[in-house]
Amino acid sequence: MGNDLNTLNLREIPTLLRGEPEPSNQAIQHCTPRRVWLYLAVIFAGAGIFGAGVGCWRGPLQALYTSVKLPLVLLLTTLGNAVLNGMLAPLLGLNISFRQSLTAILMSFTIAAVILGSFSPLLFFLLWNAPALGEKGDLSEGAHNLILVVQSLIIGFAGVASNLRLGQLLCRLSGSPIVARKILFGWLAVNLLLGAQLSWNFRPFVGAPGLPIEFLRKNAFEGNFFEIIFNAARHLLFH
Repeated sequence: MGNDLNTLNLREIPTLLRGEPEPSNQAIQHCTPRRVWLYLAVIFAGAGIFGAGVGCWRGPLQALYTSVKLPLVLLLTTLGNAVLNGMLAPLLGLNISFRQSLTAILMSFTIAAVILGSFSPLLFFLLWNAPALGEKGDLSEGAHNLILVVQSLIIGFAGVASNLRLGQLLCRLSGSPIVARKILFGWLAVNLLLGAQLSWNFRPFVGAPGLPIEFLRKNAFEGNFFEIIFNAARHLLFH
């Protein structure tokens, strides 16, 4: 494993981003520790930079927390989805092992992390021009809601785009475009539900004004992600 760590090949990432079916198929059929370490490094780098950008509006401590929590959410979602998708895929016409499912999902979130990292400059620009925390009136709350909605849209886009990029791989594995589309839709649904709930529990967000900065809140399992996003969007549109 030591040699694997010393020979991480970043040139594999552009191939992964292009969604080329043959290299992707080889990756899930013969996943090496080197590839796993490469994917993990990219996830922590891309999602970590994006998370730091989200949290910097509240301050350095929030930036540190979100830079750690967002990659953790992606990895926990990867593990959960690998189990669920490994059971779902055979029902939809594709026999795939847990290891292959785990590798495919890990590849998907690696692509998502690269997309998130590429959006980081735009996010920093938004935060630079947002009202500072502590502004009078509803400016702080409005800025918080805007950042929360924009962050969620970017993460949602990254998740959908990364799964769609693996569509050619699913078609190659299943041998049927129809089966591939069914599996892709099922994976997207699982990603949405599980990822959203884990995001709510860990809250890798900007942090609400008026609440103390904490790594994990005592009420982490109360409420749900969709409720807070709906309320934030409603505040932006009707206030």
